Order: sequence, then C-alpha cells, then structure tokens
Amino acid sequence: MLKPKILIVDDEVFFRRLLTEILSEGDLYEIEAVSSGKEALDYLTHKQVDVILTDMVMPDICGLELIRRTRSLDPAPDIILATGNATVESAIQALKSGARDYLLKPCNPEQLRHTIKACVEQRRVIAENDLLHSQIRLYQKGQHLSSQLDVETLFQESLKTLLNELGHGRGLAYVSNQNSISHIGANGFEDEQARQLAELLVERTTQMEKAESLQVADCPEMAERFKDLSSLWIFPMNGENQEHGALVLCNPSDSELPDSLPRESLTFLADQVALGFRNACQYQGTRELIYTDDLTGLHNHRYLHIALEQEIRRSERYGLEFSLAFIDLDLFKGINDKHGHLVGSGVLRQIGEGLRECVRDADTLFRYGGDEFTALLVETDTRGAKIVAERIRSAIEEVDFSTGKGITTHLTATVGHATYPIHASTKEDMIDLADKAMYLGKNDRNVAKSASEIRTI
Repeated sequence: MLKPKILIVDDEVFFRRLLTEILSEGDLYEIEAVSSGKEALDYLTHKQVDVILTDMVMPDICGLELIRRTRSLDPAPDIILATGNATVESAIQALKSGARDYLLKPCNPEQLRHTIKACVEQRRVIAENDLLHSQIRLYQKGQHLSSQLDVETLFQESLKTLLNELGHGRGLAYVSNQNSISHIGANGFEDEQARQLAELLVERTTQMEKAESLQVADCPEMAERFKDLSSLWIFPMNGENQEHGALVLCNPSDSELPDSLPRESLTFLADQVALGFRNACQYQGTRELIYTDDLTGLHNHRYLHIALEQEIRRSERYGLEFSLAFIDLDLFKGINDKHGHLVGSGVLRQIGEGLRECVRDADTLFRYGGDEFTALLVETDTRGAKIVAERIRSAIEEVDFSTGKGITTHLTATVGHATYPIHASTKEDMIDLADKAMYLGKNDRNVAKSASEIRTI
C-alpha cells in the first residue's frame, strides 16, 4: 500500500529538517522537502502529493499564492500553512483562501502529527467514496472557473477543463453583442476556423435557453464548410446586460463524440462557467465605467496612466518605440460662451468621433480633461508621431461643427507629441513633455510640435 505523500515547503533549512524529523516518526508518510514556492510548483508538475505543509511567508511565492496556483491540479493537494507571525486576520485569510489548517511555528510535534493524520484520513475516506470524490473534484474545478474575472482566461480554463472531463475533442467559446463576435477562445481549432464556426452558431445560440446537442448533418452550411465536424454539444451563457456567450464542444477531427456524454458533470461545470461569465461581464462593465469618459466614450485620464505603464513595459521587453500626442482645442471657451455648454458638449463628442478616424485600431484615445485629448500611438517613432499629429490637426481644422439650427462653426487644435524612449523614459516625463510641446505650439495655435523642439528653445 502506497504511503501518503507530504511535501514540505520552507525557505529555512532548520524548519525543513525539523518538520521532516517530526513527521518521519513511525514511517507513516513519504516526505519530500523543497526550499521555495517555485520549487514546489516545479515538483508538482511531474509528481502528485497528498498534503503540502508550507510556510506562509516566503521570498518568491508565498503560501497563499501556492494555494491559488494548486487549486486547478487534479487531484488538488490539501495545504496546511505554518507561520511564525500568526494573527487572527492571517488565520482567517489562510482558511478563506482554501488552506486545510493553520499552524504556529515552531509547531508542537503532537499537534502537527495530529493535523497531518486528520488531513490524510479525510482524504482516504473521500477517495474510498468515488461518487463523493467526483462531486468534490467537480466542485473544486467549478469553483476555480466561477472565480475567473477575465473573459479570455475564463475561456481558456473552461475549455481545458470541459475537454478533460470529456476525455477528447475540440472546443470553442465566444462572446457576442448583437450577433457580432467580440471575444473568442478555441482549443483544437485555428483562430479563423473558430471565428467562422462561431459566426455560424451565434444566431442559434442566442435563442437557446439550455444545453443542446447538434448534429452537423442538420446544418448544411456548417457541414459544407467543416467536413470533419459531425456533432456538437452547446451550452449558452448570458450576461446581465446584452452580452451573450456559448461553450461549444466538438468531436475530434478523426472520431465521434461519445454516445453517452457525461452530461451531468459537463452541465455542472458549464453552469459554473456561466456564473464566471456573468461575473466577468459585470466586472468588465464596472471597469469600463471607471476608465471611460461619460461624454465622449473615450478612455479617461485614469486609464491613460495604466496604459502608459503597460506600453512602457512592452516597449522595454521588445525594444520598441511609442509616442504620446496631446491635443488641445484652440479658443474652445468661445464655443461655450457663444453657444452654451450643451453645444460645447456636442462639439467634444464630435471631436472624439473624429479622432477615431485619425488613428489605428491598435492606438488608444483618451479625453484627458476639459477640451484636452491624448492619443497613445503604439510602435510609433517621432516621424510617425509627427504625421499622426498633423493628420489630427488638419482633420479638426476641416470639420464643420454643428451648433444647432443649421449653423456650424470651426475650430482648430494645437498638438504636442513625445516619443519613448527618445524623449522620456518614464510615464510622468512622457505626459509632461507631450504637454509642454503642446503649450509651445500655443504661441501660434493650429500647429503640431515635437518634444524635440522644446530642447532647442
């Protein structure tokens, strides 16, 4: 009979030896010890353990993070946290995160042995009851899926989990708004194949209320385009607003889906994915509200700081340049004074719409505040930024802005731009230099200025 396996994780050699010595009494367990959370995760990639006894505070991956990263393992080990700095709050946090128990270092030998024994005994009882074990396994997987707040991560994890439950096959998951596909994930399909299949399914899945099986032979257009598809299992998902999604499991390219699908298990897991989908949609909606300007629909200045930090990291990693353009409307106050703030707001909305036509889909636009806008131009050097800045300036100059009752007015804008890392190496300096370049242009108005020109003044 195999001994239960215990993995001790502690960055201090003294405690690794002490815990190993205490648990070795009676030769009841197979014990391994590693010195970091990273080593523990590496160990778990090729070996299973029953119980992990880990320090809570470690330099690289702490005990709480180790809990989170081992939840998706099958079977997931029980984790007992040990720490020398115990508080009520830390104990509650450990148990809420999924720890089996919580011990204070240095551990009382009898208490440690009792805790490990109780943990191992519980796992043995569960393992002897196949049905209960299956239900708990599904619950753990479902809990992991329902907690995902990023749609793309949710899709990747859900397809992996459901296809593993199925045993083999291919799958895709997608989100649509008004029958247009906005997010898609696939396993076993090329990206373009997955999108084509989603487009063929979305009208049908929008009307579905529960999981259904579909024979491809009953869908001539699908059968014509996908010669190796014969049957699908489809589970619809709906968000609280207009978001619609679906999970689709398909037969492998060289065989059929099983005659008897594990429908109960698949439906339970899909229900948890649907819960995660609703949570993710709600989270995304809240996040967009926080980072979106109500008037123009562009991102706001809060998101500018986040986007700049991300772009700086990406540029550092791949050796890229990017640029930031500041756009300030010239004499905009006169619009408000002459025509009123409602007309002024309408003009700002028109500006926001017009700016979208001046940049690429990969670029990001922001309303910085008042009548100031910014554009984050990815993979764009100083020369490219100058071209875009001039395009923006010219486009605004040429627009007839409506003031109501058939009357129009004209505006101009002054644009300043700076490039990373040519002009600046930090987020703050990028914003400051682009802003200063714009203010330099205010001497003349209706011009575009580079941060390079500031240095020559």
